[in-house]
Amino acid sequence: MPVCVFSEGAGPGAQVPAHLTRIPIALITTSTDCSNKTVKGKVVKKCPLVSLASDNVILKTVIQEEDSPPNSSSQSPSINVILFGALAKDFNQTVNQGDVVVASGFTVGKSPTVHKDKLHPCNLLLSGDDACIYVTLLPPPLLDPRSPPAAKRSSALSAEVSRATKAPKYTYVRLGDLKPGTVVNVYGVVVFFKQPFKSRGTDFCSSLKITDQSNQKIGCTIFCQLEDHPKIFQIGDIIRFHRVKTQSFNNSITLVTSFGFSVLVFDGAEGGSMEPRTSSRSFHIDQEDRQTVEELRSWAAKQALVPPVPTIPLSAVSPKAYFDLTCQLLAKAPIDTTCTLLRVWDGTRCPHTLLNVIVERNVTEGPTSFSQERESLIANILVYDNHTEFARQLKPGDFLRIYNLRAIPGSSKVPGLTSSQSEEVDHLAFHLHGGTAYGRGIRVLPENSPAVQELKRVMEAFPEDDKDELNDSEMLDIWSTPPEFLEAGAVECSTERSCGHDTQLVTLSEVKRSDPGRVHHVRVQLRSYEPRRLHQALKLYCSKCTSMQDVPDDELVAGLFSEAFKDSGPCSPPPWAVSGRVNAPGDSPGSPKRTLSVHMSTQLMSEDKSKELIFLMGSTLEETRRLAAGYRNIVPVMSSAGHLALLDLLAPFLFRGRKTYYGCKRCSEAAVREPSCAEGVEMIDEKIIAQALGVQLLQFVLLMNLQLQDATDTLDVFLWRDAEAFFGVLAEDVAANQEAQNIIHQTMDSLCPAEGSTGGHPWMDLCLTAYRAEDDEEQNQTYYQICHSTVTKPFSAQSNANPA
Repeated sequence: MPVCVFSEGAGPGAQVPAHLTRIPIALITTSTDCSNKTVKGKVVKKCPLVSLASDNVILKTVIQEEDSPPNSSSQSPSINVILFGALAKDFNQTVNQGDVVVASGFTVGKSPTVHKDKLHPCNLLLSGDDACIYVTLLPPPLLDPRSPPAAKRSSALSAEVSRATKAPKYTYVRLGDLKPGTVVNVYGVVVFFKQPFKSRGTDFCSSLKITDQSNQKIGCTIFCQLEDHPKIFQIGDIIRFHRVKTQSFNNSITLVTSFGFSVLVFDGAEGGSMEPRTSSRSFHIDQEDRQTVEELRSWAAKQALVPPVPTIPLSAVSPKAYFDLTCQLLAKAPIDTTCTLLRVWDGTRCPHTLLNVIVERNVTEGPTSFSQERESLIANILVYDNHTEFARQLKPGDFLRIYNLRAIPGSSKVPGLTSSQSEEVDHLAFHLHGGTAYGRGIRVLPENSPAVQELKRVMEAFPEDDKDELNDSEMLDIWSTPPEFLEAGAVECSTERSCGHDTQLVTLSEVKRSDPGRVHHVRVQLRSYEPRRLHQALKLYCSKCTSMQDVPDDELVAGLFSEAFKDSGPCSPPPWAVSGRVNAPGDSPGSPKRTLSVHMSTQLMSEDKSKELIFLMGSTLEETRRLAAGYRNIVPVMSSAGHLALLDLLAPFLFRGRKTYYGCKRCSEAAVREPSCAEGVEMIDEKIIAQALGVQLLQFVLLMNLQLQDATDTLDVFLWRDAEAFFGVLAEDVAANQEAQNIIHQTMDSLCPAEGSTGGHPWMDLCLTAYRAEDDEEQNQTYYQICHSTVTKPFSAQSNANPA
């Protein structure tokens, strides 16, 4: 439940639900029954809102009991109250120090700070749907107005109550009058903005520039949770900041978020809506605010700050252009780990022949077929790199604005689909490249926005699809889906043992009673598994030190590349290398061309193998991935003490096409050396390169924890060493290939369906091995692992029979 605010004067106790009973703070212990109980007190301390690593928030406050009931032996006892999640955010925005609150739905825990703060030995913990805070201001006490001191105190109290109950009066500073080192409130017109991106911590970061009638352009940097970022749709929007801090940077004033920061965004069009865009549940707009917004709208229109055409429809797109597109998402499908297909329309027809992207029907979210007329209006958009994470959250039917979309003419080939996607010449392709330069990104528009209302008006001219119009051949042309697959159900599968052990079937309860070191044959069902996000099952394993680690995420790796790029200085190439430069891929029109340093083996060049291996310096992660399409092996390097050196081994030391290879930091003695091929070896592979560089190659492995069940018991087992044989895919392929990832997804969905009871899950014949090992506390434990077992398709009806 949220924070409930009552009208002044009634007192929170009078309006709290009648079934709740108040308990004195002094009587609270860890054994107290907290059901249907409340605690009342005055807020005497309110700490700042703190973000946790798990994308949660926490807030601590101290309340003091002012009117202890007669049975309370303590005078004005105080207690720490800890609030979590949405309740903490509501409390932070709504409750002020001095307010009287009533807490319900709490639990009691021991206070770790009791010896330091000398408060109650327990804490009140509030989280979840049952927790609630009721709040109001206490009415001011009655004082004798004839007493001058009393009159002063009465005046002060009245002012305090007025400040808390009435909307505060804010003072706004013109951008031309900003001074460094102050916290201010400002209005401005957006002249540039970037979509939020994940920072190294738990927050997201975005940047923008604003201006006003002073003609000063001020940069703003915002760090906060994603939902709290300003919802800017286009240049010309009006923005209001409260409590932002001014800083001096490169002889210019910039604005950054500070404690209590809040933001509202208004449509920048003259006569537009006064309804602000914000995630805040409490904000105030008065007539002066409306007047300020209208004045900025009028001024911006005269200065031509608002683009006359904020977005370009598909019917007006020109080849090679960068443009913003307002559209509706009809369907989406993953291409690979770095690319997602969005199928969109805006009610207009592009005059150019568009790239046709073929994807499998079973990986598509949304309709897989459309009428012939609707299909002619649909554009296929390929979004890359950091935008794929946001694309996963999109739902068919969402209205989108896609910024800095690129129309690429000529030959286009879809990544990851080379086996089924033929190269199409003279087709127009739409790409949303990685990064946030030029405001590049995707924004979901609310249905009540003017842009969406206009889009709906255009779309209404086209009738809804008649599904009966489609025939099988049309569907085959569009989605490359065999007609006989259209009525097929989910892919079903079972398992079989591939071992040669001569042993009888046993139950799970018998397995648990057996000694370690034995092999067991069982017939079981899959009750649950972890991790549910299957990409987290991919690990990196060192065969030398037997350590296992998570695969570093793109944010961490991109940061390592960025640091190496910034730290790169002059460098003398080794004597066995010849140096050159290549153009950095992905430069946008109008931006200065950037070149990258490359170093190649003279021996390989003499053997006409110049593209077999290059050492690349000064590139970003995105640039390295793109260049990997043209070179067989790329080793990213940096300058260290004037010599070539490998990047931190948390980053891949080798790129081979779409595959990346990592090294063990503990076991490697990394140095840049020239690889040498043995006589008769035609191709340099990752093992030869790792050996030459002194890198202990890490192996991609799959690690999952499965909970099995039968009629007698449940058992947690690992799927690790035989995971590749179990799924029939290589872990190395899972790291780079969407098709391999889909095989695992489909297998787990079949063995452990999301719907229905666990008793309906298919039965599996498995071979288990039991062994002893130390746990995290160095205690010997018995563990179980699946071995010599493989998934079989199709799933036989017999395997669904309960063995009992």
